[in-house]
Amino acid sequence: MALLAVAAFMAATARGETGNSSYEFLNIPTSTQAYGLGGTAIALINDDVALADQNPALLGPEIESQVTVGYMHYMGSGNFAGVRFGMAAGEHSAWAAGIRYLNFGSLTQYDPSGVSGGTFTPSDIVFEGSYSHDITDRWRGGVNLGMIYSHYDIYTAFAISVDLGVNYYDEEHDLSLSMVLRNAGGQVKRFETAYNRLPFDVQLGYMQGLGHTPFSLAITARNLTHWNLPYYVHSNDTSDGGSQELKSTFISNFFRHLTFGLRYQPSDKLWLSLGYDNKTATDMSTYNRSFFSGFSIGAGLRVRGFGVGVAFAQPHKSASTLMLNLNCNFGELMN
Repeated sequence: MALLAVAAFMAATARGETGNSSYEFLNIPTSTQAYGLGGTAIALINDDVALADQNPALLGPEIESQVTVGYMHYMGSGNFAGVRFGMAAGEHSAWAAGIRYLNFGSLTQYDPSGVSGGTFTPSDIVFEGSYSHDITDRWRGGVNLGMIYSHYDIYTAFAISVDLGVNYYDEEHDLSLSMVLRNAGGQVKRFETAYNRLPFDVQLGYMQGLGHTPFSLAITARNLTHWNLPYYVHSNDTSDGGSQELKSTFISNFFRHLTFGLRYQPSDKLWLSLGYDNKTATDMSTYNRSFFSGFSIGAGLRVRGFGVGVAFAQPHKSASTLMLNLNCNFGELMN
């Protein structure tokens, strides 16, 4: 099961050696609200400091003084944990700082001849800082700075990432639009001689309240720096019992760029969400995905300055992912 937990990482590393992106774990959300909406929520307006990792422009003085602790049991034996603290900086600005630890479980190492050489545990630590400022009463901009230390067996690396985000929010019409330049930067220290890129991306987000109902629709477009996102599917046309072929059509590529989410929030104390990521569903089609591949659900409750959020997904029929957030708003407690 550990292999499932690091499948995305190992594939990303291989792509990095051919000139494409690595460090794909930077795209794993730390917010249950984001994970419950399909894994991304760059336009979600909510006074939750954990959303700063989605878009630094979602951070604002409305968070007051707040801390969030998060844990995720990732597919297989992966375990991720983190904490983020944020507070207002005047009437129009806010800042946050946090740390994330990602442990992908124990793996067996092999030499080129296939002989086992024991086990190792790949892990990453990310130190993060965020700042945002209100440009006008509807526009807000923000920046995230991340310092990443990676340790895989005898190899270590250090990288720096930067996110730039902007958000437009029309409260009267409950409309939110966002744009994020994500994971700009690069390696300062390489694992060996090969250069591993960060997964730089341009993302667009839309979230709209549905009339006077407590429902909101969220759509996020990702991987906008490259159009073609092929994936493998099984073919049974060969005499050896099957093979894999790349699938890439216009419709397939279009929807693999999008995540969809539906959020139900009847009050400030309760929220429920359902999300769908078509890229996850199609990526897992090669690995005997379940009916629920690509879907995620989330729920949260908030009482007197304390909040709890939980999100769940089952990307593969043999592996699921569970995320938990605990939040405390000190400003709300003191009022």
